[in-house]
Amino acid sequence: MKASTLRRLINLWPPFLFTGIRCRRLSEDYREAAVELRLRWYNRNYVGTHFGGSLFAMTDPWYMLLLLRRLGPDYRVWDRQAAIEFVSPGRGTVRAQFRLDDATLAEVIEKTAGGDKYLPEFTINVVDEAGDLVARIRKTVYVRRKPASQAAR
Repeated sequence: MKASTLRRLINLWPPFLFTGIRCRRLSEDYREAAVELRLRWYNRNYVGTHFGGSLFAMTDPWYMLLLLRRLGPDYRVWDRQAAIEFVSPGRGTVRAQFRLDDATLAEVIEKTAGGDKYLPEFTINVVDEAGDLVARIRKTVYVRRKPASQAAR
């Protein structure tokens, strides 16, 4: 699937659509994504700042999706664990960037070459319009190369 098609589809995915989360950029090679969340009446909390669940949701699927698309059908990839640290109140538009570099991809391929699982960790910073840190999310992704018989299917 073309990255531009996936970007359009994911923006219509109900957990994103109904919270105001938007993927603004998804590179054609699936190495980068840029996501934003504007503060609206329907996604703010009691004190008028971004609802923490929405901040967390905006970062949820990206490393799993990027790895799935980069590694291909010979791999099992899913989210394993996540934690969020709220640093400052989120107001206005907040953004998050996701990048897979060559070194990370090479490490994942090397660690899973024998069929072992690998649990890479990623840190995502959610920042406001001034570039100030709003939240830090730590994601652990499960990656394992499928056995040859399963990968052939």
